[in-house]
Amino acid sequence: MQNGNARERERYGTRRRCRMKVPSLDLTTSARMAGIRQKGTKIETQVATVLRELGLHYRKNVKRLPGSPDFANGSRHWAVFVNGCFWHHHTGCHRATVPKSNTKFWTSKFRANRQRDAYAIVELRREGFKVVVVWECQIECIREKLGQILEAGRVNPR
Repeated sequence: MQNGNARERERYGTRRRCRMKVPSLDLTTSARMAGIRQKGTKIETQVATVLRELGLHYRKNVKRLPGSPDFANGSRHWAVFVNGCFWHHHTGCHRATVPKSNTKFWTSKFRANRQRDAYAIVELRREGFKVVVVWECQIECIREKLGQILEAGRVNPR
């Protein structure tokens, strides 16, 4: 079995890294961005709670699957991505704004994030996975979104 880095090199030709020149930031912006968590966010914690309540067993941040889903069950073929509306630029959401400085950089970054997300979803579906995306702004309807996993028919809670 290939490790995650080899799989990324095979898929992308190199290990994925941000190839865009990151603009210099003022100290306030830098401090604010440094405080943003990538894992263990409030919505991820709530998604984990609902998955347990639904009786769904999962692994977190599964690197061997395309896109490293936040939650997944390989034997039952389902995956959940928990996306921040700003970073993944949720279409139509008031949180999906473009910063006024360095607009070109941010627009390019958001486009690349969305393309990477779409690619991961297509690859997972090609491998037979039911994929659910939970957006940060959908915190009130997490249970409904995750219920789609059960409705897929292939997944039965234990």
